[in-house]
Amino acid sequence: MDGPLKVGIVGGAGWLGGAIAEAMLEAGIVRAGDLSLSYRSRQPDRFTGSFWTADNQALADRSDVVLLCVRPADWQEMTVRAEGKLVISVMAGIRLDALCSRHGTVRAVRALPNAAAEVRSSYTPWIATAAVDESDRAIVCAIFDACGLQDEVASETEIDYLTGLTGSGPAFPALLAEAMMNDAVAHGLTHDVARRAVNTLIVGAGRLLEGRDDCPTDIVDTFLAYRGTTAAAIEEMRAAGLDAAVARGLAAAFTKSVRMGAPS
Repeated sequence: MDGPLKVGIVGGAGWLGGAIAEAMLEAGIVRAGDLSLSYRSRQPDRFTGSFWTADNQALADRSDVVLLCVRPADWQEMTVRAEGKLVISVMAGIRLDALCSRHGTVRAVRALPNAAAEVRSSYTPWIATAAVDESDRAIVCAIFDACGLQDEVASETEIDYLTGLTGSGPAFPALLAEAMMNDAVAHGLTHDVARRAVNTLIVGAGRLLEGRDDCPTDIVDTFLAYRGTTAAAIEEMRAAGLDAAVARGLAAAFTKSVRMGAPS
């Protein structure tokens, strides 16, 4: 590619679009003046050195790479043409063939980062069309490495499954934390003490997993082997249906992902 990379983010005013933009700028993948972002109703007061527009086609026309960071429901009405561009979608459910047909390109990528991109800790699976070459792949890897970790996967079915597993980002750990905090408050702890205790527990667990890179099963088995209070809690949670509830939740997310990609 001749000259500096020019990137456009449709939906750059949103949480995820803004997080990806910030990560790219921080990593030096794109210069501020070569970054374009679109908004729907009000231009945010950030990325002041970049090009802001309410016209998605104008954004695409000035970009080599177009990231689609909008809700699937909003994408259904989008008519942006991106011939000759690399189009990267971070929308749940929208399939590669639909992206190529709608935007007039053969170079398309489906990716699923999550909200932890804001703190550069997202996990992003992605898959590309056959026309995406090694140069394009290097761009995709650079963008999502800047947001955390990334993996190219083998099929769109894997992307649909991972939409629920990792695309939900901090939602599932937060759900567990909420249940634990509510129980702590019910047992007499103040809200502030319960919040600090639970948040520190969740953050510490994440850092332990990150630092040791252990399989979660190994950590669970280690605590079970101690036969102490933690083992008693784990066994009771499992007896109450924790594993089955998680499996049902992920199955529901997978089904929803597939449905979101179906033609309306």
